[in-house]
Amino acid sequence: MMNSLLSPKQQRAICSQLGRVKLQLLYKASVHGFTGAAFHQRCDNQGPTVSVGFNATGHVFGGYTRQGFSQSGQYVCDDQAFVFTFHGENLLKYPVTTPAYAVRMNVNSGPYFGEALILMYKSKARVYSGPGNYYTFNAEDMHGNNLKLTECEVYQVQESTELEKEWRTTIWDSQKRKELMDSIQVYKPIISFVSQVRVLLIGPVGAGKSSFFNSVNSVFRGHVTSQAIAGCSQLAGLTKQFRTYSIKAGREGKPLPIILCDTMGLEESTGAGLDTDDINSILKGHVPDRYQFNPSAPLHSEAHNYQTSPELKDEIHCVTYVIDAFKMSIMTQTLEEKLNDIRTTVDLMGIPQLVLLTKVDEACPLVKENVRKVYKSIYIKEMVQEVSERLNLPLSCVVPVKNYSEELELNPDCDILLLSAVTQMLRFADNYFDELSDKLGKISMKKYWCNI
Repeated sequence: MMNSLLSPKQQRAICSQLGRVKLQLLYKASVHGFTGAAFHQRCDNQGPTVSVGFNATGHVFGGYTRQGFSQSGQYVCDDQAFVFTFHGENLLKYPVTTPAYAVRMNVNSGPYFGEALILMYKSKARVYSGPGNYYTFNAEDMHGNNLKLTECEVYQVQESTELEKEWRTTIWDSQKRKELMDSIQVYKPIISFVSQVRVLLIGPVGAGKSSFFNSVNSVFRGHVTSQAIAGCSQLAGLTKQFRTYSIKAGREGKPLPIILCDTMGLEESTGAGLDTDDINSILKGHVPDRYQFNPSAPLHSEAHNYQTSPELKDEIHCVTYVIDAFKMSIMTQTLEEKLNDIRTTVDLMGIPQLVLLTKVDEACPLVKENVRKVYKSIYIKEMVQEVSERLNLPLSCVVPVKNYSEELELNPDCDILLLSAVTQMLRFADNYFDELSDKLGKISMKKYWCNI
C-alpha cells in the first residue's frame, strides 16, 4: 500500500476547494518512476485529479483539473482548473486565467498545467515553471525557485459519501448496548398512575412500523422474532387493526415500561388507509386494542367498543412517525400534507413527536456495508435534514434505525440504534409528563386558594 506524503490537514484543505470529495492515491513517482510513461499508465482516463509536487526545500505544490489525463498531445479546456501551493497547512490557490489552455496532454511529461507548471518535465524529476502563462503566481511562493522534485503524487478525486467524523456521536460497544437495555427496563414514568408509556407509530404503508416493534422485541428476547405481522405490499399495508404491543424483558420477563401502538398505514387516496379522525380517537385513548380499521367510516362515540372515559394511561404520550429513508425522496405532496395535518393536530394536543428514519441500509450502500457508518453517511444526514424540513420538526427529533428484516441473528450495532430510538421515546414522554405535572400542580394550587 502506498503512503501519501500529503498530511490529512493538507488533504482536507484541497478537498475543501472541491466539495464533498476524497482523494485516492493513483501514482507515486518514487514507486512507479519519474517518467511520463509511468504517469500516464497509472493516471490516464481517471477523471478529475489533484497532482502534487514535493521538493527539497519543503515546498508542496501542484494543480487540479477535472479533465481526465490522456496522451493526445492537445490542450483541453477546464474553467475549474487551478494550481496551488501550501504555506504550512494553508493552501494558496491560483485559478486558471485562460481556460482553453488549462491542461496539456503531453506524452513525455507528467501533469502539465498550461505551460505554467509542469511536474516531471520531459520525464525527469524536475519542474518547469512559467508564471503568467495561463496561470498567474509568484514562483518564490509556489516552489521557492527549487525546480528539483523529490516526489510527485497524483490523486484521483472521488465523490465522497462518508464524513470524517460522526455528525451525531454514538458509542458502539457491548457495554453501551447493555446500558441502554438496563435504562429502559428500570424506567418509570414520573406520573405514578401511569406504568407504561404509550407510543403511537404512524407512517405510510410499508415504512416499517410493525417491523420496528418486532425488532425491538427481538433485542429484548435475545433472538430475531416476528410477533407483529410485517412485510411489504405495494397495494396495502398488512396491519388492519389497532394493536397495542407490550415488550417483555426476556421470554418470561416483566413487561417493559413502554407500549408500542401500531396502526394502519397512511395512503394517498381518500377513503384508503388510516383515517385522520381515527388518529384523533387513538390519541385521546378512545380506541381499544384490536379495533378493526374502516377507512370509509372512522370510529364514532356511539360504537359499542368505543372507550368513552379513557384515563391518562390509555392516551398516547409520544407520537412517532415512521418514514422509509429509501422512499423519502419520492414521497408525494399528498402524503406529505397528510403527515403535516396530523403533526398540526398532535402539536395542538401538546404531545411530543419523533421520527424514525427506517431502512437506512437500503438507502445508503455505506450503511449497508457497515451500520456503524450511519452517522458518517452524508446521504443519511441529508435525509435527516430533508425529513426535518418537510415535517417541520427539529433535527434532534429524527432518529435513523435499521429494523430486522432478513436477518436470523441479532446485530449489536442495529440493537444500539433501536435501543437509542426507544430511549428517545421515553425521554420525550417524560417531557410530556413534566408539562402535565406542571398543569396539574397549577390546577391543585388554584383549587387550594379558592377553598381558603
